[in-house]
Amino acid sequence: MQNSHGASRARVVGNPCSELDIEEDCLVNYGFLPREHLALMHPREPKKKPWDAATRRKAGAVLAFVRERGEVHPREVEAHFAHGRMTNYWGGSSNAGTHLLDGMHYRGMLRVVRRDSGTRVYAEVNHAPPIDDSPSGRALRAAALLELIVRKYAPLPSGSLTYLVRLLDYGAPHLAAQTQAALRDAREVLGSCRVDGTTWYWPADENPRSRRHAPDDAVRLLAPFDPVVWDRRRFELLWGWRYKFEAYTPAPARQFGHYALPLLWHDRVIGWANVAARQGQLQPVFGYADRKPRDAAFRAALDDELQRMTTFLAPRSGVLPPA
Repeated sequence: MQNSHGASRARVVGNPCSELDIEEDCLVNYGFLPREHLALMHPREPKKKPWDAATRRKAGAVLAFVRERGEVHPREVEAHFAHGRMTNYWGGSSNAGTHLLDGMHYRGMLRVVRRDSGTRVYAEVNHAPPIDDSPSGRALRAAALLELIVRKYAPLPSGSLTYLVRLLDYGAPHLAAQTQAALRDAREVLGSCRVDGTTWYWPADENPRSRRHAPDDAVRLLAPFDPVVWDRRRFELLWGWRYKFEAYTPAPARQFGHYALPLLWHDRVIGWANVAARQGQLQPVFGYADRKPRDAAFRAALDDELQRMTTFLAPRSGVLPPA
């Protein structure tokens, strides 16, 4: 699961950010994920605040409207249905129509086809054939979800594995009992070892000593929620310092910057960078947990990574827009 196109950048070769074939949805958090994973979670059945009959009728009417239009912006729904205002999660006021669209998306009735200035534009979903919703079918889907997060985030400290399975309640709340059972089974079959009092887990068919896991010479600027750095518990265990995402921290209190990208070199995260585009050029500002490497190989690898970021972020003209 990726929280942004930036998290996908390091894993998608040769594609600008506008060409990624991914869906907005929920797994352990909200973000982007491959479409084939949706069948493991849909139809999604929220455990809290089920819809009443009136809300289901409204959702049915909106779905018919979306089918007729093909794609809809929330303002079109509001103009047509005039659902009015409601109190949102933070105690403020928001459009009831937008809230209904969000709920329909979460339940798998709609998909996000694009964003217009950050606002989701919706279309109807065409899901795969009906899933096996028998007890054994649910157990298989829960096991597949657990395997998915282990392959994405491993190696995982025991506490982080437990936490990730709890977070699956967001993407698959209706499979909570099955994912807990899958976790109990997984602990018996996953690869594991105990280091300094912490038990680590990884997929059973992976060999951590394999040469394919050997670090290369590249520098990578990772998104703050990239699977390599998302688990802050693991981050500190592996690299011995604490990284924080500070976009919502008041500027005077920030240690790392507004949107600090962890800097991975070989098999260590050694620092971070805040990157802006000005006059069509990337303007990075770096910080280091210890000290900046002085050798030419690091400098060359860092230059290569900045060029990759420029290519990824630039439109087809190949030139970054001015800030």
